[in-house]
Amino acid sequence: MANFRYSGRAVDGHFLEGERVAASAEALAAQLQAGGIIPLTIEEAGRSEGKVARKNVSDLLPRKVKKEELIFFCSQMYSLTKAGIPIIRALNGLSSTARNPLMADTLHAMIESLESGRSLADAMSIHPKVFPQILVSMVRVGENSGQTPQAFLQVSRYLEQEKETADQMKAALRYPLAVVVAIFIAIGILSVLVIPTFKKVFDQFNAELPLATRMIIGTSDFIVNYWYFLVFVMVVAMTAWVRYLQTEAGRLNWDRHKLRFPLIGSILLRCTLIRFSRAFSMGFQSGIPVTQTISLTAGAVGNAFVGSRLSFMRNGIERGETLTNSAIGSALFTPVVLQMMAVGEETGELDTMLEDVAEFYEREVAYDLKRLNGAIEPILILFLGVLVLIMALGIFLPIWDLYSVVKG
Repeated sequence: MANFRYSGRAVDGHFLEGERVAASAEALAAQLQAGGIIPLTIEEAGRSEGKVARKNVSDLLPRKVKKEELIFFCSQMYSLTKAGIPIIRALNGLSSTARNPLMADTLHAMIESLESGRSLADAMSIHPKVFPQILVSMVRVGENSGQTPQAFLQVSRYLEQEKETADQMKAALRYPLAVVVAIFIAIGILSVLVIPTFKKVFDQFNAELPLATRMIIGTSDFIVNYWYFLVFVMVVAMTAWVRYLQTEAGRLNWDRHKLRFPLIGSILLRCTLIRFSRAFSMGFQSGIPVTQTISLTAGAVGNAFVGSRLSFMRNGIERGETLTNSAIGSALFTPVVLQMMAVGEETGELDTMLEDVAEFYEREVAYDLKRLNGAIEPILILFLGVLVLIMALGIFLPIWDLYSVVKG
């Protein structure tokens, strides 16, 4: 146990500080939260100034803001700013009720930035891990045009629609993933517990075993005797894969190849293009220049390959091409969508037409997601049937042969 000094804010927004005894800084942070205090800093008492163990709340507690919390923040900021409440007062109220310590800490930092003379967009841009670039840009446009409440409303609707699409995707893939995990667990149990028992029976008769049986027993022996090696290989492979994805080339290659996966690749592509269409429509409607809007959406779509193709579109527009011709060169859009873009450019209602593009893709994604389970189920059943057949032939054929020998 150690004595810690802390500072924080109560639920009513009042600043608090004091000392408490706790097992660790993390334990004290949990105690303060349970008591309705949002911790800001925690440091161990009694240390010299050069050795102060000072920690921000973002170092102690979850370092991620969920999309639901960001949607709630945008909707609340819309209501508060529309009602004419000053920005600092609105942020102070939201920070005192925020359940996520990272969000609360970020809002307090934003208040300090605003008090030092920064704009709201600049204060948000300091925290890119919390606020996406599209939100910062929309707020900046809203501040310049005097429509800050509308900016928050548009981003809130955009995030809600994006979350709904992501939830549909997760729901469609939940069953197939559960079945695959169950299959691998069953294989592990058979390899470690069941097959070694049959191996002892076969060894007693010194009979020649079928090829399938020898393969199954050999695989089981390898897993039982070298499981630590397999675990090591998997850890090394996963670490190498994660580091590869952290590189620009690795992320680009992976994002390109996953769009070509059977069954789900086209769905992933259309989900990405839904994000582009909605974000572009929102930015264009707010008066952001086309090239800047594409640059913002390229970083917001969540796919490096699609982002690179959108950057190609931006380069084409900068050379004087129309949006439709640039989109044709990107090879991302279907002829129907390209025609809708052309009509939007001709009529001057590009933002409205891109909203229609997003709705068009959403209908297609919803239809494909409904069919996804029906398409995956036969593949899973076939795979499971082949696995059961191999296991059955490998285990029971020798038993039948031994029974024939004993009976004869």
